[in-house]
Amino acid sequence: MDRIELGARPDWKEKARDAGFTFAEMHGEPYWSEESVYAFTLEQVERDIEDPSTELHAMCREAVERIVGSQELMERLAIPLEHRDLVAMSWATGDPELYGRFDLIYDGTGPAKMIEYNADTPTSLYESAAFQWQWLEDQIAAGVLPDDSDQFNGIHEALVARFAEIFDEGEHVHFTSFANAPEDYATTESMAWAAREAGLGAHYVPIDKIGLTDQGQFCDADAQVIGALFKLYPWEDMLRDDFATHIAGAHCRFLEPAWKAVVSNKGILAVLWEMFEGHPNLLPAFFAEDIERGGPRVDRAADLLSLGTVRKPIFSREGSSITIARGADTIAAAEDNRYGAHPMVVQAYQEITDFGGYHPVVGSWIVGEKCVGMGLREDRARITQDLSRFKPHFIRA
Repeated sequence: MDRIELGARPDWKEKARDAGFTFAEMHGEPYWSEESVYAFTLEQVERDIEDPSTELHAMCREAVERIVGSQELMERLAIPLEHRDLVAMSWATGDPELYGRFDLIYDGTGPAKMIEYNADTPTSLYESAAFQWQWLEDQIAAGVLPDDSDQFNGIHEALVARFAEIFDEGEHVHFTSFANAPEDYATTESMAWAAREAGLGAHYVPIDKIGLTDQGQFCDADAQVIGALFKLYPWEDMLRDDFATHIAGAHCRFLEPAWKAVVSNKGILAVLWEMFEGHPNLLPAFFAEDIERGGPRVDRAADLLSLGTVRKPIFSREGSSITIARGADTIAAAEDNRYGAHPMVVQAYQEITDFGGYHPVVGSWIVGEKCVGMGLREDRARITQDLSRFKPHFIRA
């Protein structure tokens, strides 16, 4: 794994504009950044990213089985009492899942370490699945990369196939996000694009335009009943909204399903470590109160915890409210602390490798139950945040 200076395509901004990639630059700073890129070998991708991510997802599914059967764990993950049956029933009836994205620390030598799983509403989908692939094709055509260069990127094709597995041809699916959030809209439209290729009817409706019929079903602005809904809106917020009491009786199929409320919850990090202690792709993780209480499991992880800890809320986005410490000394802390009141987990700190002053995080994409692609984001800071730059990658022949 190397960070290589290739130089940007001279017309990349025009191509981004033509593609509707409106957030390639945000707040006067580049978000998409292709002057330098990351290079991998096929062995690194298959051995250290693809296969472990698929295994980690299977482990998460095992953890769901345990969590939904335990009122204690549902409580620790702050699943509202009145909606625990909804979450458990969603799992018991096999409500199908669509996608997710692991965030991994990887330096080219392995094993990759999971730092969290964005299993409900992961973004950066368009740039991972589409614009990154266009970059590869353009660089090969320009002779910047060899003709036999490749990319770990079957994301869009896998989504098309997954939609075809979940729905019958010709079915209608609604897609929703906050309309004034360009990145969210791009992710939602990428999903709708895949659904259309799968032969489905795809209808966009802004979140604030969703209403309720007299029969208690959700409907769009045209009063069309929503029978299936892809929502870029996290379950931890949905279950606390005023309309949450209508979810169970709305007869609506949700993507992601309600059981993803426990997979996207960072409390699952502590559950995974308890179930799979010592797994090479996991970092020791505990509920904060368990760290304070101590015990044999904490003692066994003492050496790794002494190197540093990451304290993170069970609910958070874009690095918010995360603190990295070594003993009593704070190494780094997020400026945004909006999620600081939530219960916390404590994870052993793994230093992200420095590539020329930047710290990359690999996002490995799961569709269905398999890893199908990846994208990278990097930052000079130790905490990946909303303006961390997206970097394309390629596989050397």
